[in-house]
Amino acid sequence: MTMHFDTGNLFRNLPTETDKEVFEILHQRGGTKIERILSHGEATPEGQWYDQGWDEWVIIEQGTGALEFEDGTRHHMAKGDYLLIPKNTKHRVISTETNTIWLAIHLA
Repeated sequence: MTMHFDTGNLFRNLPTETDKEVFEILHQRGGTKIERILSHGEATPEGQWYDQGWDEWVIIEQGTGALEFEDGTRHHMAKGDYLLIPKNTKHRVISTETNTIWLAIHLA
């Protein structure tokens, strides 16, 4: 029997002609989703918040980004920085650098 492995490279096959954030699901099983996000200077519109019904663990693999939480806490992130966002925690992206690569793991 031949084994099947889900393989790839986080830094290959990046979209090149886009002026907006790109979300790509790399793997999904059960309540877990792993996603690559490519940002180009985007920010969540003022007054808009993400309020997810699952935990989200994020890491910056390339570039920089900053998150703000409803309580005013801000996290400025650079390559290698990671953060767990507990479910139902209102947050927003306040800045990203061009060609920022995030890896997000959604945990239901």
